[in-house]
Amino acid sequence: MNSTYEHLGAEDRAVLMLMRQEGRSLRAIATRIHRSPGTLSRELARNRVPGTFYDASRAGKRALEQRAMPRRERKLVANPDLFRHVTSPLREGWSPEQIAGNLKSLWPDAPEKRVSHETIYNAIYVLPRGELRKELIASLRQEHSVRRPRSRGQDRRGKIADMVSIHQRPPEIESRLVPGHWEGDLIKGAANASSVGTLVERTSRLVVLVRMADATAPTTVEAFAEGLNRVPAPLRKSMTYDQGREMSRHKELAERTGVDIYFADPHSPWQRGSNENTNGLLRQYLPKGTDLSVFSQAELDAIAWRLNTRPRKALGFKCPVEVFIGQLILAEAEPHGAPH
Repeated sequence: MNSTYEHLGAEDRAVLMLMRQEGRSLRAIATRIHRSPGTLSRELARNRVPGTFYDASRAGKRALEQRAMPRRERKLVANPDLFRHVTSPLREGWSPEQIAGNLKSLWPDAPEKRVSHETIYNAIYVLPRGELRKELIASLRQEHSVRRPRSRGQDRRGKIADMVSIHQRPPEIESRLVPGHWEGDLIKGAANASSVGTLVERTSRLVVLVRMADATAPTTVEAFAEGLNRVPAPLRKSMTYDQGREMSRHKELAERTGVDIYFADPHSPWQRGSNENTNGLLRQYLPKGTDLSVFSQAELDAIAWRLNTRPRKALGFKCPVEVFIGQLILAEAEPHGAPH
């Protein structure tokens, strides 16, 4: 028999009807049409009019009707009073989440008078086209004509173990006043089949490029460890990365480089703005749709040098390498006395 369930078709129902009229058992019929006896038993219970013989044509129509019906009646549709409690504050500018929270505080012991914000959104978007639907959608803070997927802006992949959130970074990193804090990322080539690792120092905007054989976690550890360890230790303090699975071995990378590693929120590229901006500049030399595996490390170093010697408005039209060298001189002098 098939390992996956499929609804009975018209031919199956016809055989079931005729063989039942002949007095055959459900097991015999199931063997004939390659179904389980339980499937046929449920078919008779659901789609046969009680007190009558099973009719294949009528059963098919009934099955279609049942399939079109929701498994449960929608809570707001079934309760007009609750619907009014929801739509009234919605018209006043409340969000569905605020309404749901208020209902919970008003009736903590009456679940029948409470709904989730998702239920409110769904109730609005399943309304038939008309003035009420248009009015309620217009009351939402983002007036999308169709409901956006719930997964939008969320990462449904497995979480990286033991990662430290960007929200736990020291304030000195956010301010860019203390050098030595980096942002990391991958630039992908044609069909995502090749990659180049990018590292950008947040204060000077200095870029380091690393050649990647692939985008697996072991390769990422090797490539970024090599790139970070090329940076003098005083200016190698932390790295902020996105939640790509290639960073699943981040603890090993931290041990090999001495950097603290923080992870940005999913789908939040602005949290690594220096890196994102630099990646855009790099596309002049590493265009989208090209095979990035053809670039040697020496060629990548030459591209990085071109960017690092280009004046940047954010640096008062100084070059990243100029600012970085100044930072290095100060950092190396600091333990020995006043910086110069």
